Amino acid sequence: MKFAMLICGDDREWSSLAPEDEQDVMKQVYSWYERWQPTGKIADGGVELEPRATAKTVRAGADGAPVITDGPYMELKEVIGGLVILECDDIDEAARIAATWPLAAGMTALEVRPLMSRE
Repeated sequence: MKFAMLICGDDREWSSLAPEDEQDVMKQVYSWYERWQPTGKIADGGVELEPRATAKTVRAGADGAPVITDGPYMELKEVIGGLVILECDDIDEAARIAATWPLAAGMTALEVRPLMSRE
């Protein structure tokens, strides 16, 4: 079964890290991948998202037509900064694997959610 591991946090914290601190965190992240990739638990290596300031939001307007605006305007402390797709037997196993992720500045929570299958 596949699960999304959503990496949540304050991207402004991440963006303000000194280069050597960012490099240290990335070494920890690479080490996490080295631990789990050989086990077959990572179905997709995932993606890192650019900061929220680069986003566009599409919503339905009053007439139902799409309205596109710059960035997310909601006052959010945490946003999704990246995601990894896990292949696990159940959500408990996915959560145990997520619990080994190296949380650092700008990464305050991990959300694990089953992927919907329409088969």
